[in-house]
Amino acid sequence: MSLRSVKAVKALRAWSGSITGRLALLYTLSALSILVLVTGFLYWALSNNLKQEDKQFLAEKINVQRAVMKEHPKEDRAEDEKDLEQEAKWERSAPQFTRYYSRILDENGRTVSETEGMGDIIPASAFAAPVGPDATSEEAVKWRRHGKTYLLMEAWARLGNTKEKRLLQIALDVSREERLLADYRRKLTVVLILGVLLSAGAGMAIARRGMRPLEEITKTVERVTASQLNERVGQTGWPLELRSLATAFDDMLRRLEESFARLSRFSADLAHELRTPVNNLRGEAEVALSRTREPEEYRHILESSLEECGSLSSMIDGLLFLARAESAKATITPSFFCVRKELDTVVEFYDALAKEQAITVTCHGDAFIEADPLLFRRAISNILSNALKFTPHGGKVDFLIGQKKGQPVEVIAGDTGPGIAPEHLPYIFDRFYRADQTRTQSSQGTGLGLAIVKSIMELHGGTVEVQSRVGKGTTVTLRFPARLFSKPT
Repeated sequence: MSLRSVKAVKALRAWSGSITGRLALLYTLSALSILVLVTGFLYWALSNNLKQEDKQFLAEKINVQRAVMKEHPKEDRAEDEKDLEQEAKWERSAPQFTRYYSRILDENGRTVSETEGMGDIIPASAFAAPVGPDATSEEAVKWRRHGKTYLLMEAWARLGNTKEKRLLQIALDVSREERLLADYRRKLTVVLILGVLLSAGAGMAIARRGMRPLEEITKTVERVTASQLNERVGQTGWPLELRSLATAFDDMLRRLEESFARLSRFSADLAHELRTPVNNLRGEAEVALSRTREPEEYRHILESSLEECGSLSSMIDGLLFLARAESAKATITPSFFCVRKELDTVVEFYDALAKEQAITVTCHGDAFIEADPLLFRRAISNILSNALKFTPHGGKVDFLIGQKKGQPVEVIAGDTGPGIAPEHLPYIFDRFYRADQTRTQSSQGTGLGLAIVKSIMELHGGTVEVQSRVGKGTTVTLRFPARLFSKPT
């Protein structure tokens, strides 16, 4: 295959691989099919009409000659044959553009009369089997000779009221009609070719015009970059078929913008959170090395550094857990257990801290769920830790366990803390987010507690909801599905 042929094949594949090319091709094929059907029907209709007219013409001529034979008595046979010949000559000369031939044979096959020169053109043997004198002739035979086409028909006719019969043979020259049909075929072929070419051009133009909105959407999407995520395709001005695509693009861009903003905020928060303990460790080390100190002072510095390392370790552990929880391959190990029993275990662990702050922690209700016990205890621990952190001295923290028939198991934790302002509620599950640093009673914490709780609930196929009123307290509701087997995909 030559280089030019290879390029042509590649260009054809590229053209047929595009939507515009495919639409134009389908449009052309559909137009070709319609044109073929229409031109084929027109040709068939014309050919059939001409054939029927020719057969009707031959049948009428046979009927006319039968009538002439029936009207003449037998004793005037000589005169009769003369009249028949005159009648045939008159019939032949009547049509201006129709040339036909007639022949009359007796029962022995001898020619009684015929059109002049017919014997040299069309022999009697060229005709098919005739019909009886009382039957209507409907079939005609096409016969070709010397570049001309003839339509042949023959039938028996009675001579007067006798039993004697004559064989009538009529031939019609249809060469002119054959030429007419051939010319008609050529014209239809030209019409078909021009129609296909025009359809291909129109199909390409229509397809390109129809794909123009998609090209505009593509150009809009191409303008989207990491620093320009506010670009939107919009939902107005597009065809109905592309509105859903435009909506999907806008939704995707909005999610990307939110994800990038959240990632940027997370990076900034992470840098800030890591910088504080690192600076504390560095400052303590620089103070310790600035001069010679007593062993007790070195011990105090090491204890402080160890506390900062614990904070860093807790933060890293929380980030690793969130990363694993967000993995598509993350799974849990559920088991059937008593909610109240696990809840009491967590409350007992925080009992000393609660008594130190004179905070009363109570539990009510009971239920059974199928979940991961370790993750359940971690979620409850994070919630209780936050409640103790923000609830004022002498406050209360209440846990309520409940389940309605056929409904999820709910674990509700309510405190009497200062509450959370409404503008902060949408962000409290974000990593490192702190609603109000001024209202905390402790500087400890990484800002990952509620984010971890949300990830745990998503692993279980459940939900977490926070309701809060400033000055009235905060309520956290965990909803676990009745049964759980694996993380929903």
